[in-house]
Amino acid sequence: MAQLTYREAIARGIAQEMRRDESVVFLGEDIAAAGGVFKGTVGLLEEFGPVRVRDTPISEQAILGAAMGAAMTGLRPIAEIMFADFFAVCWDIVVNEIAKSRYMTNGQMTFPLVIRSGNGGGLRFGAQHSQSVENWAMMVPGLKVVVPSTPLDVIGLMAASIRDNDPVIFLEEKALYATKGEVPEGDVVDTLGSAKVLRQGSNATLIALGNMVPRALQAAEELASAGIDCTVVDVRSLVPLDTQTILREVSATGRMFTVEENPRLCGWGGELASIVADEIFYDLDGPIVRITTPHIPLPAADALEDLAIPSVTRIVETVQKSMNS
Repeated sequence: MAQLTYREAIARGIAQEMRRDESVVFLGEDIAAAGGVFKGTVGLLEEFGPVRVRDTPISEQAILGAAMGAAMTGLRPIAEIMFADFFAVCWDIVVNEIAKSRYMTNGQMTFPLVIRSGNGGGLRFGAQHSQSVENWAMMVPGLKVVVPSTPLDVIGLMAASIRDNDPVIFLEEKALYATKGEVPEGDVVDTLGSAKVLRQGSNATLIALGNMVPRALQAAEELASAGIDCTVVDVRSLVPLDTQTILREVSATGRMFTVEENPRLCGWGGELASIVADEIFYDLDGPIVRITTPHIPLPAADALEDLAIPSVTRIVETVQKSMNS
């Protein structure tokens, strides 16, 4: 086992697949010589050279246009959009071209394309560089959406995404780049559409994604000391969604709490709440509770940003209040 940071796992995951398959190419702003603005692609240029690892101009439309063309003609491109907020600049090509073209060609073309991007807040980057956009992406038919929370999941889900024949939005949590985790030696390959049960409990189920996963785990430990035993589920993949694991774990405890960094309105937890209410309503012992960021632009001020994004304290207090009411 090796200890890797989340950012080191990104480079390892990409390198693993580039060594395996010469059709994998990588392009984006500052990903080559600079090693990425978040230092997540260090060493890739040196190993694979400027033909397969290419710096691009500052143009999200050009990056994704080139990546789409590469995918249509037999390559398996990885494209980086530096901040997930910048999807707003190139959303047309993602939604109306990349997501639809396999369908509109009746399967004559596949689009094995991974679009990776730094997602989420907590680093004082302000309203235009701190958004959690997973709910933007999951609502678009034709896109797969992945959000890893650990270095191990970064590598395994990156491999699964690159090998997939459909476009995948791969959202990396900026607040987790410096976190560490154990990764085994050798190739690591995971499966899209599989959630992970990280902690087993009997009283309530916390369902979390990305940066909210370690917070949910910490909250579960604090709640345990107060007599509330929580299961923690890491969703990992929003599309495809592992409904079987989620329904099983919620059914076992009878109580469901989602922990979401995205703004509350139209967040992924609302979709999960709808599925649970449709499928296992009579297994519930209380209302479904969503713990979210409010429907506001994220502030840059540290105290206000910390107040907006779900914290361990807010998770604990919300669960206690709901369970004791």
